[in-house]
This record gives sequence, structure tokens and C-alpha cells, in this order.
Amino acid sequence: MLRHPFDKQFDLPAGSVTLTGIPDQKIRIITEGTLKVIDMHALADYFRNTMDMFATGEFWGKLMRASCLICSYTNDPALRQIVDTAATDMLSLQREDGCLSTCPDHTQPNGSNGSDLWERKYALMGLLAYYELTGSPEALEACVKLVRYTNDQVGLPPKTPITDTGWAFCGIESSSILEPVLRVYQITGDPAALELGTYIVNSGCCKRENIFEAIKNGKSPMEIGSNGVAEQSIAKAYEMMSCYEGLLEMYKLTGEKKYLEAVEKTVDTIIEQEINIAGSGSAFECWYGGKERQTQPTYHTMETCVTFTWMQLCNRLLQVTHNPQLADKLEQTMYNALMASLRADGGQISKYSPLEGMRSPGESQCEMNINCCNANGPRAFALIPQAMYHLQSQEAGDIVYVNLYAPSETTLALSGKKAPKATFTQKTDYPVGGRIEIEFTHEKAATFMLSLRIPMWSALDRVKATVNGEQLKVDAYGWLPITREWKAGDKITLELDMRGRLVEQNNYQAIVRGPVTLARDSRFGDGFVDETSEVEHKDGYVELTPVGSDFAWMAFTAPMKLGTDLEGSGEAKQVHLCDFGSAGNTWERSVRYRVWLPKTLNVMRSPYVPYNRP
Repeated sequence: MLRHPFDKQFDLPAGSVTLTGIPDQKIRIITEGTLKVIDMHALADYFRNTMDMFATGEFWGKLMRASCLICSYTNDPALRQIVDTAATDMLSLQREDGCLSTCPDHTQPNGSNGSDLWERKYALMGLLAYYELTGSPEALEACVKLVRYTNDQVGLPPKTPITDTGWAFCGIESSSILEPVLRVYQITGDPAALELGTYIVNSGCCKRENIFEAIKNGKSPMEIGSNGVAEQSIAKAYEMMSCYEGLLEMYKLTGEKKYLEAVEKTVDTIIEQEINIAGSGSAFECWYGGKERQTQPTYHTMETCVTFTWMQLCNRLLQVTHNPQLADKLEQTMYNALMASLRADGGQISKYSPLEGMRSPGESQCEMNINCCNANGPRAFALIPQAMYHLQSQEAGDIVYVNLYAPSETTLALSGKKAPKATFTQKTDYPVGGRIEIEFTHEKAATFMLSLRIPMWSALDRVKATVNGEQLKVDAYGWLPITREWKAGDKITLELDMRGRLVEQNNYQAIVRGPVTLARDSRFGDGFVDETSEVEHKDGYVELTPVGSDFAWMAFTAPMKLGTDLEGSGEAKQVHLCDFGSAGNTWERSVRYRVWLPKTLNVMRSPYVPYNRP
């Protein structure tokens, strides 16, 4: 695990966290339904046979990285055999000069379809993941050789400028190779990696304008690189965020505050303008001002690649800035957009997850039942145990940040040669319930700070925290630090406000409970999910009644007046909702769901009084 001087927090080492419950189940069904099914040898054929097809080389690296991350979590021997075999195969395909490409030499470094550097990025990321899992010197050496080979081709003239490459986005897609290039430098110190990384940062990653300066100068994400023609937008959300991940790595190397400030400003602006109620965004894979427009049904929204990259960017920036809002956003995305992307049987990940309608698989690519989101989605689920906790080591003592709440067991080594290990469990059904118990079970007492995240959606006067029954003062959102000598049997209890909250926008209504967004689903059989309604509430809170369901993780009823006929059906009725992740999760075409419910207009602006009063 790499540690940088400008990181404030670090992921725990692989294997430190063992999830239980729904998150763990999702990871394991993805392993069986996707990672153990895909033919990695066939994906390597695109390199083996120099097939020069559009973006086919990305899949090996994406799936290799996902498999390595999940293997480090589950220690699944069958999955480990798959990644070992895949790595050996790919390493055998690299030429002595470092070339590892699907494209013939005379078309490099762009390829006939503009995706050569994009594919090299994922070859690097897959091999780096294998190195991190196994310590393989061969994998690391292959990465160094590929970076050197690429550096010989890409740069200022007479080399090929990186902003002259790519397929549609003026170099943004190619420039996202920045992150793995700088990670190679962080591990090896190879000068070619730093030279290439520095060149990419200075290029601004885009032929039309420097994307790192654009938002700092007041542009919105969807306006970056705009030429005034909407059909030629290059505000590609996933690739753009990947470039900012690379810029964050450059900040870690140099400490240059301008790089960090650019990433922070961009993330803040994405939150303000793009991230919707389910924690994701984009349409046709580009930023589009989606936060304001999210109530309007839109083609191709919430690409799963965007969902994953947003989660990863939040987690990495959280490590550097210690900003608890990023953990709130990570949680929102995890429990909504990410959970919604996975079909119930784990055999498919949706390419798009709209807030209404139905989900479906994306187009098949590589002549296989796979697309980019099938390959990226598992990486997002693998991120959950990584992001659960961050560790900060300092002279005054270690700090363990509790970023996410989920049933789990954790063992971590504290800093110092003779420091004991800390072992604790999260006992909870969160986010079904709002009570979390953290119980310590280690044999030797350990002194450190454990910092609980108090999410901004929970009313502070409803938050309760205790240590061994002793009440703690909770008077602010963010981190609640608790420093003491922790012994076996010590227990922290945290209770969060899980009342239903009404959200209104553009004459639509939605209900959120804790971090979870709710949706109507036609399988409940209680009416037309697109029907206009008026949700009953008191001071913005909706009385939710938990109910059973044979398809949903969570299900409730809420009081609503349905339709437009107050004379015939003016009384509120209990209408079913489920968590967004479960809505439409079988992908059956007969099933429909909806998050944003159209609000019935009452022009009288007063309660209806029937003619025939009792």
C-alpha cells in the first residue's frame, strides 16, 4: 500500500475489513456471476493478435484490477488462479521494447480508432493491481517498460502531442493515463514516468482548453471544452474525473497546492451541479447540469463507469483533505446508484441506471456479453471494504476514521513497532436501521482516536452516541473524535435519524431515508407508478411504515393522495416504496419503478372541502 506525505488518511491494508450482510453478498455474487465467468484469455487476444479495434483493450485491465481487488478481500483461491493465469498470459505478450498495445506500430500512439493510449492505461492499471496483490517484480517491470515506451512516443513535437490523440474528446480520454503513469513513478522513481506525467499535466489534457484551469476560472463541468455545439460536447464525465485523479497523484508527489485546489474546486462544482439524488450523474456519459434537470426523464443517465469513478475520486480526495462531506457523498452513491446497477442475480451490471423506468444491459462489446460498465462496476463494489475506514498515523497517536457504516469485522495494525492490533466489529443492520454498535474484541488494550462520521442528513438533535453507556456530546456534523484506551468489551453506540425526508424539486417529490433514496415499484401492485401524487408530511418529514417484501432489501409505505380526483379518492392511502437499489432489480420489461413522483397541482392552495359535509 502506497503512502504519500500529503495524504492525511490511508485505506487500511487489504484483508483488514470483512463485510457481512448485503454489501458482502453483492461482492460475492459479482465474483461468481461476472469475474469467474469472463474469459480473460480471450480479452488478451486483442493484444495478442494486434486487432486494432475500438477500445477493446480496456476490458482486460478493468477486469484484472477488479479481480485483484476482490481477491485481496475474499482470498478466493479460484479467483486467485484466474488472476495469476491472466497476468502470466499478458506478461508474455509484451515486446522487449516495452510495447503492449492492440495497435500496429505504424498507427501508434493513437491506433486506427483513437483508443491506443486509453487501452494502455488499463493494461497498466491491471498489471499494477497484480503487483499490489502479489508483489510480482515481473508485473512492475512490465509497467515501467510500457511507460518508457509510451514516453518515447508521446510529448511535445516531434513526439505526438497527447491532445492530438483520442477518439472524440480532444485528448481527455488519452490523458487519463496520467494516474497509472504517476503511480509507476511513486513506486519505482523511474524518470520516464515523471517526465510523461509532468508533460500530461502541463498539456491540460485537452486540445480545446486546459481542463484543470477551466473550473477554477468559473466554468461548469458541462462547459469544459465547449465549442458552442451541444452535439460536440467533450465534457466526458468518467474520463475527465480520471484526469483529476491523476492530478491528485501529482499533488501527492509535489505538494503543489494549485493541483489540490483544482481537484477540490472541480469536485465541489460537480456536487453542486451534477450529482443527483441517487449519488451519480451524466447523460450520454457527459456532464449536462444534471442536478437541476434530474426530474426530467433523460436518455442514458447515470453510467456505471461514472458512478464508480465518482466514488473513487471522493475516496481519494477524502484521504488528502479529511473532508467528511466526501464520505457522505461516497455513502450516498454506494447505497443508491451502485446498488442499483447490479441485477439481482449478479450476472449483469447495467450500463445506465435511470431514476425511472427500467434497467437493462448495455450493448455487448468484444463479441462477448460484456461492456465497459460490466468491467468497471466490480471495481466499485471492491472499493467498499477499502473505503470503510481510513487510518491516520501521527506523533500524537493513531486516528481511525469510520467513513462508512455496514456490518463488518475489522483488524488493523496500529503504528509503532510494539503497538498492538485493534480488532472491532460493527454490529448493525444499517441502513435498514439507524443503530450502529462498534464493539472492541482485541486482547491487548490499545490507545487511539476513533472518529465517527456524523452525516449531514441526520438531524443533530436526533443523533445519540455513547461509550459504554456514557453519553457523548454531539453538536456538529462531520467527525466525532473519541480518544481513549480501548479494551475488549468496550462498546460505542451511535444512533442516527432515519425518518423519511421529503425532497421537492421542479414540482416533483422524492423520499429519502437515511442515506437511501426510495422508489415506487410496480411489483408492489398498488397503482400506476407514474401517477401524480401528493406526499403527506409534517415539516418535511414523512411517516414511513416498514413492511415486508419478497424482492426488496428495504420496503416501506408512505401516505399519499394519488391522482387528481379529490371527490372520489381524496383520502391519503399507504403507497409502497423500496430502496432504489432494489427497484426494478430483475430487469424484467414488465416492471417499472420511479424515484421522482409528479406532484399534483392544487390551484386552490387550501385543503379540499367536500360539498356533502357530514
